[in-house]
Amino acid sequence: MRIGPYTLSNPLILAPMAGVTDRPFRQLCRKLGAGMAVSEMVASNSLLWGSEKTKRRANHDGETDPRSVQIMGADPQMMAEAARYNAANGAQIIDINMGCPAKKVCNVAAGSALLQNETLVGEILNAVVGAVDIPVTLKIRTGWDTANRNGVRIARIAEEAGIQALAVHGRTRACAYKGEAEYDTIAAIKAAVDIPVIANGDITTPEKARWVLEYTKADAVMIGRAAQGRPWIFREINHYLQTGEILPEPTRQEVRDILLEHLENLYAFYGEYTGVRMARKHIAWYSKGQRHGGAFRQAVNRVETVAEQLQITKDFFQNLLVREELAA
Repeated sequence: MRIGPYTLSNPLILAPMAGVTDRPFRQLCRKLGAGMAVSEMVASNSLLWGSEKTKRRANHDGETDPRSVQIMGADPQMMAEAARYNAANGAQIIDINMGCPAKKVCNVAAGSALLQNETLVGEILNAVVGAVDIPVTLKIRTGWDTANRNGVRIARIAEEAGIQALAVHGRTRACAYKGEAEYDTIAAIKAAVDIPVIANGDITTPEKARWVLEYTKADAVMIGRAAQGRPWIFREINHYLQTGEILPEPTRQEVRDILLEHLENLYAFYGEYTGVRMARKHIAWYSKGQRHGGAFRQAVNRVETVAEQLQITKDFFQNLLVREELAA
């Protein structure tokens, strides 16, 4: 799959997720098999560009090409400015968020709330595409509610504006993350436009990824929540698409090593105070389903230092490995 001058190594893309797809997580997912990773969204409000949080979100040091940065807003000129700013700061692809269903985003008429205003969608897309000389992509939902699935019309507006790839989450804005994703609208969108289409929503296994690709005829799939605590899902899907074989689950030792490397990168990126706090959710995801995981999560959420967090995590996995050896 190509986006402008960039050919992706495989059809697997890490979805942008606020508070999750920071640089350490993007780099980890790329290392474990993602063909591209999209940054968490950056607000188009220029007053926020100087904040530490925004600077971190726009930090791409050491990242593999192509570097895709997602911007969010509802004003065409501010979105154009945000695109120029991020392009000047290392973004190689600008992604526009018209898919987020969060109330704080939709309440300012951004994200998936924009799908109700097709004229404004066109104005934003034209402004951003015209503002930069790098590819612009778009993330949408199938519509704003199940009675108003206007994804095909939005896709045609996007193609006309010069959008170079379109990611579609198989739910409406009103559905948020409830119920099951539907893929009929994604298939209809793929049939209606000539630009690459990326299918997103409930893709949790290698078998589901292949089924969605075949059913929708999409050019790629986008993985979000299924990668939380399982960044190796990209490796598993890629292997299955190429060979039809299911890779064995990573050993507990490998899970521990991936987690510890992830933690060290979080601490280096955020510093101790924020790093420890950002690490808590990742530790919870990695330990989900492990024996005595609940007690471990309670303990690890109470500590405040890197040294304590690392020690508790190492001890937890060491105990699991000892039990495994005894059982064998």
